[in-house]
Amino acid sequence: MATHFVIDGLKAEIEGKEILKGINLEIKGGEIHAIMGPNGTGKSTLASALMGHPKYEVTAGSASIDGEDLLEMEVDERARAGLFLAMQYPSEIPGVTNSDFLRSAINSRREEGSEISLIKFIRQMEGKMKELEMNPEFAHRYLNEGFSGGEKKRNEILQMMLLDPKIVVLDEIDSGLDIDALRIVANGVNAMRSEERGFLIITHYQRLLDYITPDFVHVMMQGRIVKSGGPELAQRLENEGYDWVKEELGIVDETVGQA
Repeated sequence: MATHFVIDGLKAEIEGKEILKGINLEIKGGEIHAIMGPNGTGKSTLASALMGHPKYEVTAGSASIDGEDLLEMEVDERARAGLFLAMQYPSEIPGVTNSDFLRSAINSRREEGSEISLIKFIRQMEGKMKELEMNPEFAHRYLNEGFSGGEKKRNEILQMMLLDPKIVVLDEIDSGLDIDALRIVANGVNAMRSEERGFLIITHYQRLLDYITPDFVHVMMQGRIVKSGGPELAQRLENEGYDWVKEELGIVDETVGQA
């Protein structure tokens, strides 16, 4: 059965300030949706609120995967339900090797007694690392510690490929990547596209969408999705900026204060 992800009227605030003001979005398996918008319009807030970051309080609306209510779940339960977030700024975790973290993450989504064997895990991890052109030594280094920005982003894609989620949220995965790294990361995403998986890509730039062609592009301003279209919308934004959208919709030039 194809995945079905629905966000309906989602509102969220931080320290009493409303950031998301009613987000409506539907993603079906096999689809790639891109959200673009100026800084401070709530894009990263959307990603964090969906994943259950404690700093953000959801005040209204709903979000579900295949009919399961995400907002009633703890963060780990959302991950087990199939939601994956590739973070804009991945954390470093000293003392935990990359391979130990990845294997634990995979097993946390499996029933007790059906954990992945060490040999099978190593085979899968090494295969995916080769696809991402990652140095095998990174498997034994502490999670993200001493990694460059590009290495951290490849590591996020490695996690995605091994965890095999239903809905993937990529929060500015292209930030800080050179052209070669961007191509490799994009190839990893394209390789995972299937009817069982949908993508929500948050980005500022057309350049990522030159490598990952979205089915739908959404413009987010002032905590709302204000315009949607196809890949041509991203190209127009790249060429003309956001002023024409503001003029077309009569939007006052202000932000909501969060990325």
